[in-house]
Amino acid sequence: MTLQTTLQSIYDLPLSNAIRENANAFPVLESLHVLAITLVFGTILIVDLRLVGYAAHRRSANRLITELLPFTWGAFVVAIITGSLLFASNAVAYAANTEFRLKLLAIVAAGINMAIFHATTQRTIAQWDETAAPPFAARAAGVLSLVLWTLVIFLGRWIGFTLDVLF
Repeated sequence: MTLQTTLQSIYDLPLSNAIRENANAFPVLESLHVLAITLVFGTILIVDLRLVGYAAHRRSANRLITELLPFTWGAFVVAIITGSLLFASNAVAYAANTEFRLKLLAIVAAGINMAIFHATTQRTIAQWDETAAPPFAARAAGVLSLVLWTLVIFLGRWIGFTLDVLF
């Protein structure tokens, strides 16, 4: 089965068709997707600002990570589910859209950045958690995360203006 055949099969699913044919389904899914991304970005923004040295929260980086991570993951799951449903409604067009592909690449890069931070720099968090200026590796991870998630948001908006509508 080729990629094009798989994409067409997704497009032809009854659920995909239902999303396309229901006047409210796509706007509701898109609104939920935007709200979920907003929560993902907002919680990440708070942690990343702490990582780059803004300690206005009066909380340690570790405490912020511990408190906010469940909200981040919950919102991310909602974003994945709603994004997958939006994708299914027009899989062929989304897969061909450069901004959509770049958005997915930015999400993967943000995930790799997070994994590297958690596997390396966060392991030494007890040594720098209460300091005003976190180590360079923490600041770099925070800046890169902010750039990548901002890119995800920009690319997500551009999709709506560059997508070839097939339905």
